[in-house]
Amino acid sequence: MTDTPRAGHQPRRIGQVEFVAMMAVLFATIAFSIDSMLPALPVIAAEFSPDAPNRAQLVLTVFLLGMGFGTLVAGPLSDSYGRKATIIASIGLYIAGAVAAVYATSLEMLLAARLVQGIGAAGPRIVSTALVRDLYSGREMARIVSFVMTVFVMIPAIAPLIGTFIIAGFGWRGIFWSFVLFGLFGASWLHLRQAETLPPERRRPLEVAGLKAAFAEVVAHRMVRLYIVVLALGFGQMFALLSSIQQVYFEVFGKVESFPWWFALCGVLSAGGTILNATFVMRFGMRRIAIAAYASQTAIAGTLAALSLADAMPEALAFPAFFVWSTSVFFIAGLTFGNLNALALQPLGHVAGMAASVVGAMATVSAAAIATPIGLAFDGTIVPLAAGTAICSSLAWWLMRKSREEDPTPRTEISRH
Repeated sequence: MTDTPRAGHQPRRIGQVEFVAMMAVLFATIAFSIDSMLPALPVIAAEFSPDAPNRAQLVLTVFLLGMGFGTLVAGPLSDSYGRKATIIASIGLYIAGAVAAVYATSLEMLLAARLVQGIGAAGPRIVSTALVRDLYSGREMARIVSFVMTVFVMIPAIAPLIGTFIIAGFGWRGIFWSFVLFGLFGASWLHLRQAETLPPERRRPLEVAGLKAAFAEVVAHRMVRLYIVVLALGFGQMFALLSSIQQVYFEVFGKVESFPWWFALCGVLSAGGTILNATFVMRFGMRRIAIAAYASQTAIAGTLAALSLADAMPEALAFPAFFVWSTSVFFIAGLTFGNLNALALQPLGHVAGMAASVVGAMATVSAAAIATPIGLAFDGTIVPLAAGTAICSSLAWWLMRKSREEDPTPRTEISRH
């Protein structure tokens, strides 16, 4: 790993290993807040919605929606007030939402608290992307993000296991206290060790006219819009699986006790996607990797859906096939998300905060719209999930091929600085 900073402002640097680890913790705020909730969903359903247990999935969906809305404002705030101040303030809101959730007495109150928590969680996730963009660009940014994602993926991998232990010792409300501690840790680390990467002379006034102009500049880029759609499809298929995976393990395969361990193994194995991308992105380029990844997932998910629908999957192979496929979904996320974000942000470095916000918000809200019907279509089989993933991946593959046809030699594929 070598430092290749952007020209211009050169903030004081911490070691790159520490930088990657710190960014991974900030990135993981959202994943930890979602994945550690998975073991709690049956308990929450039994307490707040016994007659409609599927409503417990809204605990995840509402958080995702809050994150989408928070993403839209976090970037512009960071462009005006700096990356560090925005991240720390957002974590404060995230902690407030977590505390409110502890004292929720109904599902509606819990969902409101989770919405607030999601808005706050958007700050550390999306502004951290802008912070990385302040220092790196192009393939080098994709490489750094891949290293960050390699570390990051270990946290959500063990999150359900952590959630299980917390529930056993403190009940499901104890999970929200763990969010408080996690947020305090990330904010303290950032405050004490990372220098501000956006100096005052590069900040943009927080004005409505300026925000509209920056927003218009972001959405005016046809290729950026295309990458946002691909991100939404990739994120949507992943979140659909994530929102239903606990039900699949419990109801389809009867693996109640072992679920957190299988999920942890899945997370560890899927980290190979970010490692593979970090290794080969400089050689093959971001778009070529994404095209190959989505073509592969289309074939894998389509085959699994067809076999399951035809009831042609041998019983002994049903769970191994599902485990391999679900791992491949998360593997491909690690292989592509860093590249797609780098592709979208590359021409927008001068409005990196706003660009990260618009890209993240549009992709996230769209992903929630994609994931919700797929997840709620769960019918006691894996067919809706596999078929939904095959459709999403095939569309993502087609759009990435279209991007190559329309812009065969983008700066993002030839620039290393």
